[in-house]
Amino acid sequence: MVVTRADVARLAGTSPALVSYVLNGGPRSVAPATRARIEAAIAELGYRPNMSARSLRMNRGHALGMVIPDGANPFFAELSAAIETAAFARGYPLFVGNAAGDESREQAYVRSFIDRRVEGLLAISSSWGAGIAEACEQANMVLVALDRVIDPARCAHVLCDSVAGARTAVEHLIGHGHHRIACLSGPHVSTAEDRVRGYREALTTAGLPEGPVVRTDFGGAAGYRALSELLRDPVPPTAVFVTSDLQAMGMLRAAYDAGLHVPDDLAVVAFDGIEYGRYTRPGLTTMAQPTQRMGQTAVELLLEQIDGGTTQPGVVRLDARLAARGSCGCPDEF
Repeated sequence: MVVTRADVARLAGTSPALVSYVLNGGPRSVAPATRARIEAAIAELGYRPNMSARSLRMNRGHALGMVIPDGANPFFAELSAAIETAAFARGYPLFVGNAAGDESREQAYVRSFIDRRVEGLLAISSSWGAGIAEACEQANMVLVALDRVIDPARCAHVLCDSVAGARTAVEHLIGHGHHRIACLSGPHVSTAEDRVRGYREALTTAGLPEGPVVRTDFGGAAGYRALSELLRDPVPPTAVFVTSDLQAMGMLRAAYDAGLHVPDDLAVVAFDGIEYGRYTRPGLTTMAQPTQRMGQTAVELLLEQIDGGTTQPGVVRLDARLAARGSCGCPDEF
């Protein structure tokens, strides 16, 4: 026998609408005692929502889509995993498209998800930016942007506070006695721009001159190549703030190959907090992004809109945490 929401409501002594609110997490709140009765009735009857019927009513497939800029980058992999976990807990499969830094590929994935009528889209844009928001708006597709700014007037965003995090990173280097601090930045995306801004703000506040700012891709090979450029300065820096962990890991290898000792000859602090950073030698000091909270918050915002809520466009900013290890001169504790 198929168990329905009406069956659950009868056993719990409440209405089918309240059963729906409990199952969907809204859009209205349910009193704790009523929620407990509904959850007990669901467990007793073994009720499972009919997702196929729901998808037919909405004329959408019961799934979420996500576009990321680089599937080989561990940070995006970790963030995708956090989102997949949060989506799975709410009963949604997640399909991920890897743009691989290619704007045309990014556009193709977005259009593919729209054509397949997933219920909502999460996007970390590699280059197309506001075009994603415009395409989703035209298709009446719910969208939440992550990590990089797409279009705050059109959709909700979940970001780490890169400006404040970068300030903290540079202040930490200053606290170790460094006065000549360079910056290795990523390409011209909002995340990198914010981190360069925080770097500059920290130096200005401390009354220190700005060091060289070198821009490269976010990968390890780019970080490896960038060290030689930073060391060309007649008075080379004693420390570098790097805007991504992968770049910093490449720079650590380049420093080793150049006969430099980290942190004595060159201190390094990065940004992202990927798991691999703790396994470098010395361990990489980094501003760790709250990937689990970012993923959970993004999925909650997306499903709130899917379920008829009124999430407003704008930006939710979460704080990064300093993970101090040996590359800056702190004790290198595993």
